[in-house]
Amino acid sequence: MPQEPRIAPDIFGALGDVIPFATPEQRESFERGRQVMLRRFTPEEGLGPSFNVASCVNCHEKPVVGGGAGRYRNFLLVGQTLPDGSFVPTGVNGVQPHFTLEGVRRPTDDATNTLATRNPIPFFGVGLLAEIPDEVILRNADPDDSDGDGISGRPNYDRGFVGRFGRKSQTVSIEGFIRGPVFNHMGLTSNPLSEEAKARLPVPSALDGLPGASRRADGLRTVRQAQAAAPDEPTVDDDGVTDPEMSEQELFDLVSFSMLTAAPRPDAPTPASAAGQQLFTQLRCDACHVPALEGPRGLIPLYSDLLLHDMGPALDDGIVMKLAGGSEFRTQPLWGIAAAGPYLHDGRADDLDEAIRLHGGEGQRSRDAYVALSHAEQARVIHFLESLGGREQRSDGMLPQDAPVPPTGDWGGPAAALNARDQERFRQGQHLFDRDFGLREGVGPHFNGDSCRACHFDPVPGGAGGLDLDVTRQGIFVDGTFVYPMAGTMAHRHGAVDARPPLDPRSNFFERRQTPSVLGLGLIELIPAARILANEDPDDVDGDGIRGRAHRLADGRLGRFGWKANVPTVHEFVRDALSNELGLTLVDEPGRTFGTARDDDDVADPEVGLPTIETLTFYLASLAPPPRTSARPDLDDAGLALFHDVGCAKCHVPAFPTTDGRDVRLFSDLLLHDVMRDGRRGVEDGEAKVNELRTPPLWGLAQTAPYLHDGAASTVASAITLHGGEAESSRRAYEALSAPERDALLAFLQTL
Repeated sequence: MPQEPRIAPDIFGALGDVIPFATPEQRESFERGRQVMLRRFTPEEGLGPSFNVASCVNCHEKPVVGGGAGRYRNFLLVGQTLPDGSFVPTGVNGVQPHFTLEGVRRPTDDATNTLATRNPIPFFGVGLLAEIPDEVILRNADPDDSDGDGISGRPNYDRGFVGRFGRKSQTVSIEGFIRGPVFNHMGLTSNPLSEEAKARLPVPSALDGLPGASRRADGLRTVRQAQAAAPDEPTVDDDGVTDPEMSEQELFDLVSFSMLTAAPRPDAPTPASAAGQQLFTQLRCDACHVPALEGPRGLIPLYSDLLLHDMGPALDDGIVMKLAGGSEFRTQPLWGIAAAGPYLHDGRADDLDEAIRLHGGEGQRSRDAYVALSHAEQARVIHFLESLGGREQRSDGMLPQDAPVPPTGDWGGPAAALNARDQERFRQGQHLFDRDFGLREGVGPHFNGDSCRACHFDPVPGGAGGLDLDVTRQGIFVDGTFVYPMAGTMAHRHGAVDARPPLDPRSNFFERRQTPSVLGLGLIELIPAARILANEDPDDVDGDGIRGRAHRLADGRLGRFGWKANVPTVHEFVRDALSNELGLTLVDEPGRTFGTARDDDDVADPEVGLPTIETLTFYLASLAPPPRTSARPDLDDAGLALFHDVGCAKCHVPAFPTTDGRDVRLFSDLLLHDVMRDGRRGVEDGEAKVNELRTPPLWGLAQTAPYLHDGAASTVASAITLHGGEAESSRRAYEALSAPERDALLAFLQTL
């Protein structure tokens, strides 16, 4: 008598772990693949010519490598819906890139009339899904609702095989699912894996002569497969970097990493979770979220049928993928769901309760039954869902729930020892800085990030941001004169669901702004204004070619922060970022001029109160500057001498004292200078002209790539050679150094 199938053995692990049954060789490939996931690609390595992100982990980071991401990593699918209802992808294979290497925001194609928001999807356990035979998935298909239960799941197909990956089950191949985004979102070209490489994958992908589709009596196609082959066409682009830009070994390891991620380990059953599971079944949630599908290793408890279901007009995004219509989506696997927020295909739901309430179409009956439960019963359902894995690793942002305060003076730690009260306040600020704010809390309607850490994370919260987190500024030049757009110079990246924030139709100039580190801001605020003003020489009275000038705001305050030195204090910096970057409205504070009091979203204003502002201000003001390192002590003294000899120190002033006697070694004069080369220009800001930028502090330089205000330089050496204007003589002096002297200077800069 045949035995009932059991849960497959050795498949579970913590989120991001390698699957237990992996061989030693596969584990080595898994670790190499993790490094490829983490690698931040540069334009010199093939990033672009248009892109959304610079690394795979940018979209698959939460709570660990291989997961999803917050709303700041949302992207848009785009296309043209024709009068006959057919759909033609636009953009790059249906994806809207935001950035271009030229520094402008990539425009939306004129033909585009359909835009749909997507939130990145976790891929824990996808190798196990790839092994599930087509016929197992097809057993649950009922496209005509023959049983009359209101559930009419149907398969999507990819090259004749049953799709299972992506929000619309549009892809069957993990290799294809990786190569597509790597090209569409990063501009990285690749060749398909060779048949020999496919055969070595943890889930073999070569077709090996498997027969083609057969048909069942009900007309549903079925095939026998290992995993369908990925598209066999190389991807190419015209960015000047030789194709393929991703090597076969890198691609192999990346695919292997994905295939070898463990299935999320569920919690041990408890009476509470059992009660929730019983309600889950009574609500008929399991009609789509099928508890397990049988693979060759045993039952795979993914809680999905991997089929398409009509989720109703409210969730219809208008995107057609293969057989999937606009309102049809794959049943999302529920394993690891506790750590997978925000929820639904576009991330519109802040939590699981809201996600359930937004179900429509085939999910309407279950949704209505859930809403009719008591609050206690609803809590039991949520408790059960959270027991399906990931609960212990769930985070409000990216830091672990119990993240400690780093040591005093260390990366991300306080600048000075704190008493117990201030230590706790610092910890609260660290949590607020890292925490993802939700739509119900007021994020938007237009925004760049959904947390402070979203932009300031490298190498720790409070650090810098990558090229793919640049802010875009817009402006209007009329006969060489800068004119401000009506709504200001900010060109936000994200907008309402299924929409792109509009630009001023008159804008004809765009500038990327690289995210700077905020470590050490409190010490900069403590530098006496007189010390900064003492270095002003706007008319170059001393004839050295350096004409630094302070940015005095309209109210007389001295600007210190930002690429244009347009923000005077840490408190105002916090207010400006919360409103300008996150779209949050703020309580009014007498004497404060930054921040927005009202917006037109559905959340009551103000959305942020004084306690949040003050806690974040305390945290930022307390952060230590980047600690100095010394990888080449033998070159430090020589490098510092050369730093002075070539004239770098004229703008990058090594140190200032604070009002309380501390030495602030920031390597900046905090003044505005014209250092743009070859007639380049930027966006005006207050009294800061189009060609003026504040001297950026150099502390932490080794950890803040890319460089310059627009991220145009991938290396420090390249950043130096792009200096012009007032820095022309220093650049020429640097270029005249011998190779050993340049090495010594660069080695010194890396210690800062």
